[in-house]
Amino acid sequence: MSIIAAIVIFSVIVLFHEFGHFTLARACGVEVLEFSLGMGPRLLSHVSKKSHTRYSLKLLPFGGSCLMKGEDTDDMSPGAFGTKKVWQRILIVAAGPVFNFVLAFLFAAVIIGSAGYDAPVPEYVAEDSPMAMAGVAAGDEITSLDGRRITIYRDIVNYATFVLDDRVPGSRIPVEWVHDGKPMSAEIALKSTNGSLASVLGIYGGGRFSAHGNVLVILRYAAYEVKYWIGTTLSSLGMIGRGRVSLDDVSGPVGIVGVISDTYRETRKEGAFMLFLNMLNMAILLSANLGVMNLLPFPALDGGRIVLLIIEQIRRKKLGDNIEAYINLAGFAVLMGIMVFVMFNDVRKLL
Repeated sequence: MSIIAAIVIFSVIVLFHEFGHFTLARACGVEVLEFSLGMGPRLLSHVSKKSHTRYSLKLLPFGGSCLMKGEDTDDMSPGAFGTKKVWQRILIVAAGPVFNFVLAFLFAAVIIGSAGYDAPVPEYVAEDSPMAMAGVAAGDEITSLDGRRITIYRDIVNYATFVLDDRVPGSRIPVEWVHDGKPMSAEIALKSTNGSLASVLGIYGGGRFSAHGNVLVILRYAAYEVKYWIGTTLSSLGMIGRGRVSLDDVSGPVGIVGVISDTYRETRKEGAFMLFLNMLNMAILLSANLGVMNLLPFPALDGGRIVLLIIEQIRRKKLGDNIEAYINLAGFAVLMGIMVFVMFNDVRKLL
């Protein structure tokens, strides 16, 4: 059952991504030849009499596609991708990742509306800790740390994970918070930069999804949730680029299915409602992650295609079809190499 849950989550995320391309393609007058969920041979297929688009369900339950007329060819007949203005093509390409962020936002709104949000409010502040010496007390809302806006408790956790290592003991950082409705600010001196929030800043016990609000509050914190996962993904990529995280620690589809399966097994004993919320939380993470990864300016990804379209706009003419094909082929080969490496690591970890 846990494997089925993982497949359903992947399928919904990929389907919504491709639906983004599909929606903007149709809106811009591009003919969609096939919209499919899955890969490999077709299991089910239907051709619309109105749009002539083929809708397909394929054998392998991973991936999907939105095949547009003239997308990878020099076809300039009516309804072809290449006949549209550059800004229209950019919108079509960017729509997939943007729809991933929209899906993550919708899922986050469901979670926050049901379970609440993790307000940046520590439940306990250790005596003689940097935060206590600055005047921060339990129940205060932290709004800024080291110049970074804090909207949810996990923003503070991210600061400790991704930023504190760049500071040195004795560094002074500004902190802002709200105490009894009154904005406060001070500087704190870091005694240490290596350890947990409790040991470095002296705060404990936050991060529970317990704060509630009206519809506007739910929507605002849903946006904060998506922003958090986008920022976490970018920070993680930065750590990989700086060599602080090995590629051995990166998970691919096999590893992600394993994480979803573990989460499923651990939370189903807590009841169907908690299981549902935890699966939604995994979907938020994965959907936001897919959106960010697809916007990276790398050949064969949506971000790489956007870069090529921007170059076309600057040059006022297309790159040669062969040049663009070679660029995308090289990028695809590199991506496949990385995927094989990551999947090999995933399998090796399971053995």
